Amino acid sequence: MEGVGWILTIVIGGIAGWLAEKIMKAAGHGLLLNIVLGVVGAVVLNAILIALMGATFGGIIGQLVVAVIGACLLIWLYRLIRGGR
Repeated sequence: MEGVGWILTIVIGGIAGWLAEKIMKAAGHGLLLNIVLGVVGAVVLNAILIALMGATFGGIIGQLVVAVIGACLLIWLYRLIRGGR
């Protein structure tokens, strides 16, 4: 995540993964998978935003939004590949 430390990255990732799980109506993933979804989602969407716009959203709230959208994208891609719900 852009501009936050490791501990805050884990906290934001956990919150983002949990929010994405609720938004996408996914099964209960658990804390560890929520953290991974949030962090990886943030990394993926930050890379996409930097490639397209040359910048990303900064700050805690901006990175939380990016992480939630990125985690939702990952859940959607998983469902698309798996052919599930």
